[in-house]
Amino acid sequence: MPREFKRSDRVADALQRSLAQHIRAEVRDPRVGMVNINAVTVTRDLANAKVYITVVGAEGDTEAEVSVSVLNKAANFLRLHVARDLNLRIAPRLQFFYDKSAVHGQVLSSLIDRAVAQDQSHHSDGDDDEQGS
Repeated sequence: MPREFKRSDRVADALQRSLAQHIRAEVRDPRVGMVNINAVTVTRDLANAKVYITVVGAEGDTEAEVSVSVLNKAANFLRLHVARDLNLRIAPRLQFFYDKSAVHGQVLSSLIDRAVAQDQSHHSDGDDDEQGS
C-alpha cells in the first residue's frame, strides 16, 4: 500500500515551518522585512529546496527582489539552523524565489470587488429611477 504523502512532501512542510521561524528570529537584515513563505518544493533526493516567498508591505517588485537576494545570501546560514531543527542527515540546499502569484491574486481580487461595487451602485440607481416613476 503506497504512503499517503511522499517523504519530500513531509520534509517540504517541515522546512516551511522551520524557515518561517528562523527567518523571523535569526535574519536581522532590515532589507528583508516581513516574509511570508507561500510554498516549499523539495526534490525527490532531498538535495535541493525551492522556497517561494512574498514580502508583506513591499512597495514593488524591486523591493521584494532585494529581500530575495538577501535571503539567498543567508541560505547557508538558514540551512544550518534548519538541519538542526529537523534532525536531517543532509539538509537541502535552499533557493529563494519571489512568488508574484499572491500579488496578482490581490490585484485581481480588488478589481473584482470594484466591479461588483460598481454593478451594485448601477442597480441601486436603476431601482431609484423605477420607484420614482
